[in-house]
Amino acid sequence: MLRTALIGAVASIGLAALAPAAAAPDTTTEEPFPDRIELPNGFLPEGIAIGAGPSAWFGSRADGDIYRANLVTGEGEVISQGPGTPSVGLKVDLRKRLFVAGGTGGDGRVVSARTGEILASYQFTTEPSFVNDVVLTRRAAWFTDSSRAELYRLPLGRNGALPDEAEAVPLTGDWVQTPGFNANGIAQTPNRRALLVVQSSTGQLFRVDPSSGEATQVDLGSTLLTAGDGLLVVGRTLYAVQNQLNQVAEIRLNLAGTAGTLIAIHTSPDFDIPTTVAAFGPWLYLPNARFTTPPTPDTPYWVTRIQP
Repeated sequence: MLRTALIGAVASIGLAALAPAAAAPDTTTEEPFPDRIELPNGFLPEGIAIGAGPSAWFGSRADGDIYRANLVTGEGEVISQGPGTPSVGLKVDLRKRLFVAGGTGGDGRVVSARTGEILASYQFTTEPSFVNDVVLTRRAAWFTDSSRAELYRLPLGRNGALPDEAEAVPLTGDWVQTPGFNANGIAQTPNRRALLVVQSSTGQLFRVDPSSGEATQVDLGSTLLTAGDGLLVVGRTLYAVQNQLNQVAEIRLNLAGTAGTLIAIHTSPDFDIPTTVAAFGPWLYLPNARFTTPPTPDTPYWVTRIQP
């Protein structure tokens, strides 16, 4: 979520930490909150999560590693070694737990955002799948599967207690499974009563009833979210990443999330197929997956910061 009120305090802390003593000459050349954050070479990023503090977490499609970066300095480190299968979309909760989508592994896991310890693992399916993205609601973590017409729900108990197993919720109603990537980015409606899911193969956006899985196409007029990927809802604003188009669509939704209007398109010369989006202060942060660049151990990857 955008945290405009918080950013002034955080920036002040960051500047105080970076500033030299008053009597010493100022030799600092780097500004806090860089526009570009470098990730490890060969990392193959996909998902991003940002919590209340100035930290961001990224998952690797290569082997599932989790990388944590400081948004103030841009520096970071791998905090969790992956299982050898992808880490795709991820979100962090107030208890500093990362909920991680497992891509072709057909699974998800919960990882300590502080230590990288795996707290729980869930096998959603053994069928061909691509568990792609995740959103946290008050009562559950919801995962999309780009290869199957269903969502996976991790019901959260009292005080956020993790369940023993997940539940599959079939997508019905207006949802029609098509060839290629289907359910991708997921978010909550502005009133938090339903889910929003983008279908990459059609560019359509759907409102999904979490109690039944019934999907209703959102009325966006003539707008299609072609190559739709990560979603972020801030107030009544939806930011939808369109990866292959190197852009982010900004849409004004009604409270129920049944209709919306395209307000603006945001892009950057620093984009190289951004996939997902998270916010801190007035900024949006997007990891660049570089899908059209052959990956090698030396291929550079980075995160781009923009201000819509």
